[in-house]
Amino acid sequence: MKEIILIKNGELALKGLNRSSFEDMMIKNMRHRLSSLGAFRYEKSQSTITVIPEDENIDLDEAVSRLLKVFGIAALSRAAVCEKDIDVIRNTALEYLGEALSEVRTFKVEAKRADKKFPFTSPQICEEIGGWLLEHTPGLRVDVHNPDLTVTVEVREKSAFIRGNQLHGAGGMPVGSGGNACLLISGGIDSPVAGWMMAKRGVRLNAVHFASPPYTSELAEKKVHELLGKVSEYAGRIRLFTVSFTELQEAIRDYCPEEMFTITMRRFMMQIAGAIAIRENCGALITGESLGQVASQTLHALGCTDECAPLPVFRPCIGMDKNEIVEISRKIDTFEISIRPYEDCCTVFTPKHPRTRATVELARQAEYKIENREELIQRAIDSAVLKIIG
Repeated sequence: MKEIILIKNGELALKGLNRSSFEDMMIKNMRHRLSSLGAFRYEKSQSTITVIPEDENIDLDEAVSRLLKVFGIAALSRAAVCEKDIDVIRNTALEYLGEALSEVRTFKVEAKRADKKFPFTSPQICEEIGGWLLEHTPGLRVDVHNPDLTVTVEVREKSAFIRGNQLHGAGGMPVGSGGNACLLISGGIDSPVAGWMMAKRGVRLNAVHFASPPYTSELAEKKVHELLGKVSEYAGRIRLFTVSFTELQEAIRDYCPEEMFTITMRRFMMQIAGAIAIRENCGALITGESLGQVASQTLHALGCTDECAPLPVFRPCIGMDKNEIVEISRKIDTFEISIRPYEDCCTVFTPKHPRTRATVELARQAEYKIENREELIQRAIDSAVLKIIG
């Protein structure tokens, strides 16, 4: 029996005359995600994209699992393909969905007749298929309002499709449709979630990670690679730049007031990440900051760091509490990696009493105490090592 995958693209249907270009971008992302499984053909029709395996030995379970993480897909389902003959459709529906029907108590049939030349109307198709399935499935009954299983029959120009319940996709917009941005990623819970949220809105991710050897270990850097690996299952390939931050952190420790350590560090991070982002044609920076979560994330502190950022700063987690962020991190499978006890540079030289109501003037004064700061910033930018994740 031939099987295909039917893709519903949801939000893209609102794009009017531009919809086709968004669909093409999503298909490009699907091709990339499925490329290692074998060859597929893609066909567009109205708000549905049909994914057709060219080889009957392709692992469709794995294909579905990967497609569920492609942004832009609202829902998908596997479907059987058969001849446009009512008897063939009845038999195919029973063979294809018989096991699923035996495991539920209620069902209903929905029909979509795109080919108006087909001799049965949609209600007649429902009646024919529903009656046949009832007759051959003991204990099953019809519930048109809240069925355990919805059997959908689509009659199109060339073939008929039979499918069961749809699976919810990742939603959002195809990655690449929202431009490029640069994620500042630590090893914590918040920044991978922030990257995932922006990728869901179509943003292609670059990332910058700040390492401070010997204060931070190789295990901390490996942790970041694994976190981005999980995010890349949704966001596609991510260009990660690892920056050596030790010199600047030691200069901050030696020359800046302790209460300003964190804000000064964040200001340098914004400048370095911003320079890399501009070089990589990014239009914004992304951070995982949540308002008031720590001392460096008060309104005053955020204002101090934004003041020196050369690009807009997106903070998708800004209004979320920790439980909400953790919930998403569990959903995307980054939580257990994030809580591994390897220090990142944000926890090095943490002040005992950080200033929570700093001003831009105080932040500048602290930063300017490091006389060779421009040289140190440039050395940090030049130290960036690129790794492709995903």
